[in-house]
Amino acid sequence: MTKTLRAALIAVPLCLMLLACAGPGPGTGTGQSPASTPRPAAEAAPPRPQTIGEQREAVLFWSQAQREAGFRQMQLQFPSDVAAASTANIRELPAGVPLPGLAGDPDWLDAYMDSHDIAGLMVLHQGRLRLHRHGLGMKPTDRWESFSVAKSVTSTLLGIALRQGHIKSLDDLLVRYLPELEGSAYDQVSVRQLLTMTSGVRWNEDYTDPQSDVAQMYLGRCVDGQAHALAYLRTLPRAHPPGTRWTYNTAETDLLGLVVERATGQRLAHYLSQTIWQPYGMAADAYWIRDECDGSNTGGSGLSATLADYARLGQFMLEGGVIDGEPVIAADWMAGAVRDQDADNAPERGYGYQWWTDTGGAYLAAGIFGQMLLVDPQHELVIVQLAAWPQATSRELVTARRGLVEAVRRAVAERPAGAD
Repeated sequence: MTKTLRAALIAVPLCLMLLACAGPGPGTGTGQSPASTPRPAAEAAPPRPQTIGEQREAVLFWSQAQREAGFRQMQLQFPSDVAAASTANIRELPAGVPLPGLAGDPDWLDAYMDSHDIAGLMVLHQGRLRLHRHGLGMKPTDRWESFSVAKSVTSTLLGIALRQGHIKSLDDLLVRYLPELEGSAYDQVSVRQLLTMTSGVRWNEDYTDPQSDVAQMYLGRCVDGQAHALAYLRTLPRAHPPGTRWTYNTAETDLLGLVVERATGQRLAHYLSQTIWQPYGMAADAYWIRDECDGSNTGGSGLSATLADYARLGQFMLEGGVIDGEPVIAADWMAGAVRDQDADNAPERGYGYQWWTDTGGAYLAAGIFGQMLLVDPQHELVIVQLAAWPQATSRELVTARRGLVEAVRRAVAERPAGAD
């Protein structure tokens, strides 16, 4: 399919392209749609034969046209909460010297974006904007689904809740906050073990298999008003002792989100707004998908924000989680968040507290279909990529993204960040 045809498809009303038509519109904690994001009448008319859970599972198997259209409008597909931005304290992104042609080729970046279905790229260096590009028809005001980048945000919110005293210790057992897990395989699992994905509970995260746990987790009926992840996970068996083996598990980050919500008494979206989005000066509201069973925000995915606000989030992390001179994240969390964990089956590139570790002390939040927020303290860099890869992930695609990161690092080393 050509890029011209893809751009034309994006202009078609979204419900005409999706396997399942749109679900309830974006909402607040009361379940009401905000006036600022009315649902277009053309998208509300067709019937919706699938449940929200079936629609979420279908996202993994969308066509390329559906991805390019749908990733920018997830808040119109699923019930969502608003993480309100600041209205009077927007953090500016001062301009720096534009980066020269990456990889020594003025056409390299265009080719990279076109061949890898990139919707947005942004580079901050020493706090200055060095690169800002959009593709796939994306506009600066568009939000884009971050997938598992949300995991890193959920973990960071847990670190803030720890500093504020809502969570007593990372070594607390989960049942302190989620008593529904008593008697399950999670009975003796700690918050820290969930952060490091070393619960030891059996799990299959195969995005290509419709029968995998990650594809099935939202499909069941609502049980006793519990979030899908909570009801699903409490039925799974133990495979390894807690703390001994690493297994990537999206549903467990949903559990972490529930821990934060139970401890703080707020939805993740609202707590994000209160602790980061407004105080740090994000420019646009973000959206976080709600679970249909209990109204909680899904901590493992479902956060949508603008390209520039993802970059601001990376700058917040680069600055050590400090706002107005005051650290807002607990020291215990910061000490382990970007440190490789010692566990069997640990990934080669390393994993901390829901942040992937990288070379030279860098770390990143990464989501399927090409989403990335990389923070590189050594080079004073923040790199954001938003994409609609044709596959959820592959070695080839990850290697290409690595090539982008290295090209940016070389480029900023060759030219200072000072303004023109």
